[in-house]
Amino acid sequence: MDEKRKEMRRQALCDLMDDPAYVPMKEKELAVLLQVAKEDRAALSEILQELLAEGKLTVTARGKYCRAEENVLVGTFISNAKGFGFVEVEGRKEDLFIPENCTNGAFHLDTVQAALLPGGRGKRREAQIVRILKRGMSHVVGTYERSRGGFGFVSPDNVKLPWEIYVPKEASMGAVDGHKVVVELTDYGTDFKSPEGRVVEILGHENDPGVDILSIVRGFELPSEFSQEVLSKALKAARPVEETSLAGRKDLRDVCMVTIDGEDAKDLDDAVSLDFDGLQYHLGVHIADVSEYVREGSALDREALKRGTSVYLVDRVIPMLPHVLSNGICSLNQGEDRLALSCLMDIDLQGEIVDYSICESVIRVDRRMTYGAVQALLEDGSLAEREEIYRPYREFLPMFRNMESLAALLRRKRRKRGSIDFDFPECKISLDREGRPLKISAYERNTATDIIEDFMLAANETVAQHFYWLEAPFVYRVHDLPDAERIQKLTAFLAQFGYSLKAAGRRKAKVDVKEVHPKEIQKLLAKVAGTPQEGLISRLALRSMKQAKYSVENSGHFGLACGYYCHFTSPIRRYPDLQIHRIIKEQLRGELTAQRAEHYRAILPEVAKKSSEAERRAGEAERETEKLKKVEYMEGHLGETFEGVVSGVTAWGVYVELPDTVEGLIHVSRLPGDYYVFHENTYEMVGESTGRTFRLGMPLTVRVEDCDRVQKTIDFSLVQGGV
Repeated sequence: MDEKRKEMRRQALCDLMDDPAYVPMKEKELAVLLQVAKEDRAALSEILQELLAEGKLTVTARGKYCRAEENVLVGTFISNAKGFGFVEVEGRKEDLFIPENCTNGAFHLDTVQAALLPGGRGKRREAQIVRILKRGMSHVVGTYERSRGGFGFVSPDNVKLPWEIYVPKEASMGAVDGHKVVVELTDYGTDFKSPEGRVVEILGHENDPGVDILSIVRGFELPSEFSQEVLSKALKAARPVEETSLAGRKDLRDVCMVTIDGEDAKDLDDAVSLDFDGLQYHLGVHIADVSEYVREGSALDREALKRGTSVYLVDRVIPMLPHVLSNGICSLNQGEDRLALSCLMDIDLQGEIVDYSICESVIRVDRRMTYGAVQALLEDGSLAEREEIYRPYREFLPMFRNMESLAALLRRKRRKRGSIDFDFPECKISLDREGRPLKISAYERNTATDIIEDFMLAANETVAQHFYWLEAPFVYRVHDLPDAERIQKLTAFLAQFGYSLKAAGRRKAKVDVKEVHPKEIQKLLAKVAGTPQEGLISRLALRSMKQAKYSVENSGHFGLACGYYCHFTSPIRRYPDLQIHRIIKEQLRGELTAQRAEHYRAILPEVAKKSSEAERRAGEAERETEKLKKVEYMEGHLGETFEGVVSGVTAWGVYVELPDTVEGLIHVSRLPGDYYVFHENTYEMVGESTGRTFRLGMPLTVRVEDCDRVQKTIDFSLVQGGV
């Protein structure tokens, strides 16, 4: 059945269910009534499943289809190790709480229908799972343990899974105690019966080097290997730049330009050039033209969309594209001709972009620079004369000086309009050959990293604004207004310290989130800088923010305080950048016809959705590997004392962060000399008798008591601190 006829049947079914005289019917009766059975019975089943998934339809115990009641919601089930769970419903602020006896066999990440229950659990509504619409997990990673009877159990690595997976003897693949395995679920179990599965991959023993990270890779279902088809297509696509491919491109090979990246970077997808004539800066941001090698709909393109992004784990990089492309022909390597898309901007002395052009180009990078080298030269220009290692860069020093000036100008302009900069330290973890952590340190930003960030932001905004006014189909990077309830909580909390937020320039007893300008958040962070409350207030402000995402609708970027923003500058490692490069090139070539525009409008919503999901998945995996290595590192420091600051206060204890970004918990039971109570409104832990108080940002001296690799947690005890 074609899509148009299917949509007519779908609408007829919806109209039927909206009829007050409608009574529940079985599928066969519906088929006859809609005269679909003879035409395409599968189409009816597909329509029914779609309506079930959307929560518009439900099924009775006797298999009859009927309208879903208003109290039945569709969402994603998030399980808890203690047996209960939550259902996340899109568009609903609060998750639904699912008591342990109301999960109805739902498994972590299942798409479910949940019926609201009378009453509630505090402020959170309770519900029960009434139907599982779609299973969210098919495989589980965990540690195998063999029983005397020959069968075994797998303890999941995912701490949200409250069950062990039963594995029959014949389904174990010969796994032994301590093996990390991947189990395919064959039975999801019930509230009274354990799930069952079969081992499909043995990753190695839990103590083998690299198995810990590999387990996380498999647990997040990150595709780590490329198929032979994709590799062969990549090898075929990675042809050298030839003169025939330069037709219509702006030749910028004589323009002086550099790449500036980390010391270990291999996929260099952006280069910068700068000329200053005394009145204007002429900035060029040149991005690898990956779309020339990864064509829409190809095996390479399908694989890139599935991955969505490159993933940067502590011991490895899982690339979005095969290395022959990402580190080869698409990488802007020094001295080699490369195809690019260039954003050429003229910027006046006030930091305004007064003119720009976007073009296809051919470039040749003059020098591959590192952040460290550029920073050293900017701090001491005489290094280029004194030190042999820096002499090859001395001819670029005037350009770096101009880059430093322009970046500062762009940054001031951005901050003037209200762009928010949360300066939380990132960490760098050094490993030995066996994957053991040797050193953990805070990653420090410097002038060189700021230069690249400021230039990339300028290009991203320019490209987004250009295509917005063209009214072309596009993928934007959006950041919506903060959560209203959290802003209200933040405002109430700030009042205790004499701080406030203004709404649209006016003080109000109750702040309307729609009138909160990002500049007010920026001013707040500036006021608290250097105060004991800085860490506390910065974290609360960050928690009030929404998560940035990709969207075909341009709703602006709150955090950057700009109306137009996209990701244009990293097509080697981000799929949205690659996707919009195709649109840019078709527009430049006059090929973005009405038909092509309609094509993009049809596919881009799914691209934006999948890319946002892939980004979140990659971020979670990266954080998990960092947490694991931090725990492993601190195992070597049990019993030692460290200076830190309180980074979180909860009902169960006080979190303390060390200068190297390692974070651990002082459980409330380990707080000495009193019975402590958590004050939610002030984010404080207070002793009932002594009044001793622990709050965010407070310095403490702690001792390392315990480390748990499975839970990825570190336990501290208090040595000194509190007021």
